Amino acid sequence: MSPASNLFRAARPAFRARQFFFRPKQSSARFQSTASQPATESWGKRMWNSPVGLKTVHFWAPVMKWALVLAGVADFARPAEKLSLTQNAALTATGIIWTRWCLIIKPKNYLLAAVNFFLGVVGVVQCTRIVRFNMSQKKTLTDGVAEAVKS
Repeated sequence: MSPASNLFRAARPAFRARQFFFRPKQSSARFQSTASQPATESWGKRMWNSPVGLKTVHFWAPVMKWALVLAGVADFARPAEKLSLTQNAALTATGIIWTRWCLIIKPKNYLLAAVNFFLGVVGVVQCTRIVRFNMSQKKTLTDGVAEAVKS
């Protein structure tokens, strides 16, 4: 048997007894659904049972989408000539459209709206870098042609 399976077997009673994650705490309305819930529920149980909680796509989709934002931020270090305007324009449009959509759907998903907002911001920054680079290349090219015509 592997050490990991021994660890999981040893931890199983704690999870079954719900003593590890589901300790009652003070009530917080932050992750509560519109349905009334007892005030003695812990944060973990409320988050688990919430319509945008841990067991739903409303939670995991934004968590996974942060990888796109981090990849875009990592591309800030790349030279602008190596970036794709089409790809970054698509990321910008996706971020803008889905930010609005996340605030219209029910239940409202603020976590997904936040990640899409930052995806749009990263896309706008990258598109701006690419367009400025392309404009500087055109200016350099036209200046070189004008210089060649003069000589």
